[in-house]
Amino acid sequence: MNMMEQKSVEAVIAFIEDIANQSLLEKTNQFFAPQIAEAFMDRRFVVDEILAQDEKVIARIFMTAVHASHFAGHGPTGKSVKLTQFREFRVIEGNIVEHHGWFDTATLLPQIQAQ
Repeated sequence: MNMMEQKSVEAVIAFIEDIANQSLLEKTNQFFAPQIAEAFMDRRFVVDEILAQDEKVIARIFMTAVHASHFAGHGPTGKSVKLTQFREFRVIEGNIVEHHGWFDTATLLPQIQAQ
């Protein structure tokens, strides 16, 4: 990893870890993203893996939370869940100029289904 990519990775990690940005991590273009923010409380975000190439940085982020309200036809369980999120950032001169995100609900839904 060259110096520019390292600086980009550091900018992305700082962005993710900054509590002021947490609400931005809950937003994606996926139609159900607002429901995730509403149904899961005490959300915490942790970088699991991060890759950089030129201006692009890809991060796999784990969001842990408590299932506290209805989501996808499932009533609140009070269970702690772990949801994977993928984020793609474009970083120029250490500044994030664009980012997009996707939630992996395929790993979330089995965690909140009744047993």
